[in-house]
Amino acid sequence: MLSIIAYFFEMMQGWCALNEIDLYSMLMLGILGTGHCIGMCGPLIFAFPARTGKFSPHVFYHLGRTLTYVAMGGMMGAIGLALAKIASASGMDPQVWISRIQIGLRILAALFLIIFGLSRLGVLAEPGWIAVASPDKIPGFRKILRSAALQKGQVEMFILGLILGLLPCGLSYGAFARALPTGSIFYGALLVLAFAIGTIPGLLLLGTGASKIFQRYRRQSDILAGLLMLYMGVKLSIKAGGAIFG
Repeated sequence: MLSIIAYFFEMMQGWCALNEIDLYSMLMLGILGTGHCIGMCGPLIFAFPARTGKFSPHVFYHLGRTLTYVAMGGMMGAIGLALAKIASASGMDPQVWISRIQIGLRILAALFLIIFGLSRLGVLAEPGWIAVASPDKIPGFRKILRSAALQKGQVEMFILGLILGLLPCGLSYGAFARALPTGSIFYGALLVLAFAIGTIPGLLLLGTGASKIFQRYRRQSDILAGLLMLYMGVKLSIKAGGAIFG
């Protein structure tokens, strides 16, 4: 019972710490990245949910993908939370150690966001190491692909969305990195949820005139998404610098 109360209190702390600008920034990152999402995920949409000729498989596919994104955001927030708890359990001043870890996490997240932002702008190549999380390394992945192609059911599309949410993507990895310094499972998950919601409309409109507009202006949307990631990275850097020198 006490653990449930403690977990609820932790969630409320994350809620109270919410910054609306951060949420709007993550939502806009998802929306502005639509051109990139259509280019990367469009063939998968056409190959699986679109082949059914129904709307519900799209819903279940994106539900699965969103759930994976949210889980990753919560996991990144949990890593930050765990590091803070380890610090507080040490024999030294817990507040000092927690402060140092928060600064370190902000700097790390800022570095990732800046790298991914510069890659969207075309200044840097997208890091090759992000391909480590490619879902084709998951046991049984090809079997699930075949099942989704043959059965075309809602369950298959949901499972496929869960797995393909791990596709190597600088945009989504940038969102995951932003969840790292929150130090809250709830807040980290909520930030990435805002990003995931932003990616859904364009992918649902795939095959319509609206999606062609996103594709036509993909370079411009990539630039705006890159600038937004740079903004979030610089903002975290400033917070870290203020904590160090303030």
